[in-house]
Amino acid sequence: MATRRGRSVSLSSVDLAWYRMEDPTNLMMITGIFIFDGPVDFERLRATLEVRFLQRFPRFRQRIVPRRSRLGRAYWEDDPNFDLSAHLHRIALPPPGDHSALQDLVSDFMSMPLDLSKAPWQMHLIEGYEGRSALLVRLHHAVADGIALVQVLLSLTDTSPDAPWPTAEEPVRRPQGWNPLAPIVRPVRSVTRITRQAVEGSVRTTVRVIRDPEQLVDLARTGTDIALTTGRLLLMAPDPRTPYKGKLGVAKRAAWSAPIPLDEIKLLGRAVGGTVNDVLMAAAAGAMRRYLIGRGAPVDTLNFRAVIPVNLRPIEKGLELGNKFGLVFLSMPIDIEDPVDRLRELKRRMDDLKDSTMPVVAFGILTLIGMMPQRLQDVVVDIFGTKGTLVMTNVPGPRQQLYFAGAAIDRMMFWVPQSGRLGLGISILSYNNEVLVGVASDYGLVPDPETIVAAFHHELEALKAEARQRLMDIAVKFNIPLAPEAYGPDLAPLVEATAEARAAEGIAADGAGPTQEAVDQPAAWTVPADAQDLTQIKGIGPAYAQRLYAVGIKTFADLAAASPEALAAAVDVPDWRRPDFDHWIAQAQALRR
Repeated sequence: MATRRGRSVSLSSVDLAWYRMEDPTNLMMITGIFIFDGPVDFERLRATLEVRFLQRFPRFRQRIVPRRSRLGRAYWEDDPNFDLSAHLHRIALPPPGDHSALQDLVSDFMSMPLDLSKAPWQMHLIEGYEGRSALLVRLHHAVADGIALVQVLLSLTDTSPDAPWPTAEEPVRRPQGWNPLAPIVRPVRSVTRITRQAVEGSVRTTVRVIRDPEQLVDLARTGTDIALTTGRLLLMAPDPRTPYKGKLGVAKRAAWSAPIPLDEIKLLGRAVGGTVNDVLMAAAAGAMRRYLIGRGAPVDTLNFRAVIPVNLRPIEKGLELGNKFGLVFLSMPIDIEDPVDRLRELKRRMDDLKDSTMPVVAFGILTLIGMMPQRLQDVVVDIFGTKGTLVMTNVPGPRQQLYFAGAAIDRMMFWVPQSGRLGLGISILSYNNEVLVGVASDYGLVPDPETIVAAFHHELEALKAEARQRLMDIAVKFNIPLAPEAYGPDLAPLVEATAEARAAEGIAADGAGPTQEAVDQPAAWTVPADAQDLTQIKGIGPAYAQRLYAVGIKTFADLAAASPEALAAAVDVPDWRRPDFDHWIAQAQALRR
């Protein structure tokens, strides 16, 4: 019998879990699309993959070998018949070669499994897309998580179209030849290594506790948090039945949005008191709400969970392969109709998860799943999957223009598999100061993901309109003059509708500035005899000083003794204009006498 040569590495427990989750109706595959400004030189693309992909990351020359004994484990080995031509293909987009045709092609490939007898990845250079090219990428989840694979793909790019052709790099040093006992011995060695590390860790922890006994409290608290989180996660009630949940089929559908300016999202976030992530997640929740309403499903009391991957890999190991991520289960407030209120509630829920141990606990559960027998793993995965409705990712990508094989990347999108046999995935990716939203769905559950994409755009517009109206109301309430162009082209009818209110508050009806009556009012604050000049505090003007005086905060000592909550109630301003009350208090403490 011939002895195989080459490297062989056992799959980690987590990687093995994703490998065994493969199902014809739910393929464990990351799918991506690069769309270029023009045609791509196929030979240059091939050379780029040879050097930057295969030489830098030898894993992509390897295939997965299933376990061959009861005690063995699936492992990676060099594919003895590896040929780049079996993984890189050149195809033409069927007529009419437009956006719909490209989405249909991506959907077809998203429904097709990778050939696991070879290295589990494929790329297709698609030509004939509106006179341009696109690159379709499919990579198995057992290789690495989506966060790492996106970083790997981005490492193949350049920041200039004039970058030289890739040249051969130093060969990667390989370990000793294949050991025929490795599939049996390696798990034992792994357990020994983990045990040794655990013992060494316990010794180090004991030494730290002897030196600082208070660490016992921190250790106890951490252990308690993890135990409580594990209990809550396992006892979490299943998500309610909606059109998004059900038996999966083989056919999948993919859709993605038009690019959205990132600066627009940032501005919108500042206007409503949220981050870019808050705005995008809230719009996604609103899009799912709109889709359900369109299908006649009730939403009045509906909340369901998005399963969100959380990176556990250190920044300096961003290109390290393998699955190193946890999961959080975010309850989506589908029942809230008002887009701003929905955003703020979603932000509150996400903030509650920021310091949660849930990602670590979920990673531990995924590790255990990989150690279980296949039949038991399937049961646990099904239970795990009932607790969520969709997988959602938000990946901040490069902010500058990138080039792949000399061609400018116009836009890109990636979809992760719906773990736990879920039927819907929403991916958000920013690149070159634009944001794209992608939806991947099971055809039998959501046959028209482009409807959710369109609803996402509608939700952003609704959020803008509501934020604009609230800002106008604030301008009226706080006597803030703003020009019409500050609100966009649709401000005029809104200004006319609120002209009387604005005039009553001392603001000109045309929105251009204050009325003469408002101008005649003194702008400065006359300090009362029983008070101190609080305008000496940076951030406090005459209006704020008057409001503080009205509630009995008259001196620096009063201000120094006040709480941020009391100050917030006194000045009564919206979140997006909220001052730094702690800084006020610190200044007052320095000035009091």
